Amino acid sequence: MTDVGKRECPSCAMTVDAEADVCPVCGYEFPENRTGFGPMAWLFVALMLLPVLWVLMRLL
Repeated sequence: MTDVGKRECPSCAMTVDAEADVCPVCGYEFPENRTGFGPMAWLFVALMLLPVLWVLMRLL
């Protein structure tokens, strides 16, 4: 288990600072943390809701 403010490198399993972009031991580059939904995710949700809305409109 890692300490607060630390994370484990998936390449070499060493504990490094949570803010580190690169592991100082093996050079593994941590991916950027992306938050929120991108436009493609919202498009997917909208397309999944279209059939539901179509059925509800037909029932009314």
